Amino acid sequence: MFEIIFLFVLGLIWIIFATIQDLKTREVANWLNFSLIIFVLGFRFFYSLFNSNWNFFLFGLMGFALFFILGNLLYYGRIFAGGDAKLMIALGPIVMVFSSIFENLVLAGIFLFLFFFSGAIYGLFFGLGIYTKNFKKVNLELKKKISKIKKYFLLFGFFIFVLFLILSFFDFIFFFLAIIFLLSVVLFLFAKSLEDSCMFQIIPVSQLKEGDWLFENLKKGKFFMKAKWEGLSSKDIQLIKKKFKKVKIKQGIPFVPAFLIGFILFILLILFVMPRVSMF
Repeated sequence: MFEIIFLFVLGLIWIIFATIQDLKTREVANWLNFSLIIFVLGFRFFYSLFNSNWNFFLFGLMGFALFFILGNLLYYGRIFAGGDAKLMIALGPIVMVFSSIFENLVLAGIFLFLFFFSGAIYGLFFGLGIYTKNFKKVNLELKKKISKIKKYFLLFGFFIFVLFLILSFFDFIFFFLAIIFLLSVVLFLFAKSLEDSCMFQIIPVSQLKEGDWLFENLKKGKFFMKAKWEGLSSKDIQLIKKKFKKVKIKQGIPFVPAFLIGFILFILLILFVMPRVSMF
């Protein structure tokens, strides 16, 4: 049981530091994520070596591989920023604390559910907090977006909603699908309006850092630079400094606190709810 608690404490300390860094700078340093991977896998290796229990190390590698794939899917699917994806990968070797492959896969699914649930609640409250301070600007942007939506898109959405309602007479689950569909459209428009009206900062080009996101494409004469998901490279920054004095940088929601909430819920579930008989 000691080894499991050690892994949890290690992960918790690292996530707390990552949370503080994310709230202050809106980024998580690579050294923080990479050092967590090294410490966790290193601990699993030496524990397995001295206790002749190599499953403990192999399941850590399995967690790393599984979350490496997941983190890259979330990054290249433009759901996670680079720092968030790397932190997800770093947590992979920690969550595999049971002694069978099936139970560990179930654990990974539970962790992901708790994380995304925590992220949805956290993101909603964070967004509402910003909205209360900027509701006039957000409402104006929301009206613009609604006016730009094509009529056929509205008709398509209305058709899907009505279809689900009709199908709910045969199976009540479709009623909930109709509500979820409607809420998803509303939340998407709200999130985009919030992002485009408030989630940016105008800064001098001297303050630009690698990985910063341009809020919009830059154009000046023949000069053109597209706002990329990967963020700015050092070469991009040098080119921008030659043409501009200030630029708009996108300010994303600091999402690492959702990792912290989800990880705490995961620890509480493992230690106090789920049986310990299958642990190492």
